Formats: sequence, structure tokens, C-alpha cells
Amino acid sequence: MSLKTIFFLLDHPLASKNKPKAFWRFLSWQARSRLRRKPVAYNFVNQSHLLVYPGMTGATGNVYAGLHEFYDMGFVLHALTNSDVFVDIGANVGSYTVLAGAVVGAACVSIEPVPSTFSHLIENVNLNGIENNVECLNIGLGKDNGTLRFSADEDTMNHVVADTEKCKSYINVEVKRLDDILGKRSPTIIKMDVEGYEANVIKGAQSILSKKEPLAILMEFGIGERYGFDEKKLYQEIIGFGFQRASYSPFDRSLTLLGDNEPLEGNILFVKGLDYFQSRVRSAPKFEALGVSI
Repeated sequence: MSLKTIFFLLDHPLASKNKPKAFWRFLSWQARSRLRRKPVAYNFVNQSHLLVYPGMTGATGNVYAGLHEFYDMGFVLHALTNSDVFVDIGANVGSYTVLAGAVVGAACVSIEPVPSTFSHLIENVNLNGIENNVECLNIGLGKDNGTLRFSADEDTMNHVVADTEKCKSYINVEVKRLDDILGKRSPTIIKMDVEGYEANVIKGAQSILSKKEPLAILMEFGIGERYGFDEKKLYQEIIGFGFQRASYSPFDRSLTLLGDNEPLEGNILFVKGLDYFQSRVRSAPKFEALGVSI
């Protein structure tokens, strides 16, 4: 067991509340993945499941810690209802899609550009029996409709290949604008994980982001320089649509506004309609992950 994994489990807000189960699941996965080399369907949240293959870095974080990205995943669980639309951009194998679609019961639009990863997304949708309320799209997103090159062998780090980047293995992927995909559908939460390409995805989502109804966005900052993006300008663009930066505490069920001087790195939560979402998270039912109620 690496020190990095030990510290991850000890520091993780959820895993630290059930250390024996977290460490047992880690050791069990290590043994299974080495001996069987086959995927395992793990209990996820409530009665949902997640099919995990050896070598999946992001998905195994859910195996060990219950909810790999605890604060963001906790917000999705608490802020969504079964009458909402959830958009999962960069869905990967579908961890967020399973939470939104199988646990909460929301309608999902799940977008994953890499075919091999997309196949795992479909597996997890089928495993949880949510085919009827999840639309899975094997495409990328951008500012214009067209085609882009994506890396194909970097697991959760697959991304649009930058003009200055050398990439041994890449694929050409159809790309569309989010506004065109959603049409008249109005999402409640958008989760965006596109490895630095966020600025161009935002340019293709102007109509959606301009909506007056409450909307929350979870998006990653910190690696936009790969494409020459100024993330301070991107941040101000998001704020200009009427969003406020916030943090969420799943155990306390509380949203807290943050100032503009916070570092622009990691996953950032933006909300349009703070009081609306605060009311939602406080009234949401409890969920169980890793044997802990949240």
C-alpha cells in the first residue's frame, strides 16, 4: 500500500469515518485485481453499483472511499431530484451518472468522447437498469460543431490534443455544441470534466448558461493553459452569467459563498440561485455510502 493511498484514505472525509471498511475494500480490490484481472461490480451508494476494471484510477477511488470526489458528489446527491436533468460532460465510466440517474432518479445526458471509455459508461448504465432515463453520447463538446483529436490511452486524463502537444495515440471525435445537444431541455446541474478544454465548451453553451432558472455547474480549473486559455477570464465569464462561487459541506448540508480571491484550481462549484439550492440540499433524503449516512 502506497503512502499516497494511506493519506488519501485517512484524509478523505467519508473514508475517515469508516476506516476499517475503506482499508478492507482497498486491500480486497488489490488482491482481486491481481488474481482475477476481471471487472468487479461494487456496491456504490444505496442500492446502486459500479463496475470497476483493473487500472481504472478514478473509479477505484469510489471503491476505497465510497465517494471519490466527496464534496462534489455529495452536492449532486443532495441538490438533484428525480424531476431534474443532469448533464455529465466527460462522464468517463459513469460514476456521476450512476449517482444522478440510479440513486436520485434524475434524467441524464452523459457525454464521453473516447469509445473504449464510453463502452464502460454503457456497462454501468445497463448494470443499474437506467437505460430509459440516461442519454449516452459518444462525442466531444466544443465551441463549434466539427471534429477534434482526442488522446485515447490516458484513462481519466484523456483530453483534446492541443496544437503544440505530441500524442502517440489519438482518435478523431465528432464534437458538438452543448446548446445544440440540449435544445429546449433545461438542466439543474452540469458537471464538466474536460481536462482544461472548459473555455471552449462554455463558448458552445451560451444559451444554457444564460437561463434565468437556478443552475449549478461543477467544473475543473487549473490546466486551461494547455490550450492557451486565461482561466481568470473564464472565471469572470462564468460570474458574468449570474453565478456565484460556493463550497458545499455534505455532512452539514450547507452551501457557503466564496470570494473571488480563492485559488482557481481543482473542481469549483458555481451556483445561480443560492437560496434555491440551499433549500434543496437541506430537504434531500439521506444516502448511504461506505456504510456512512450523508
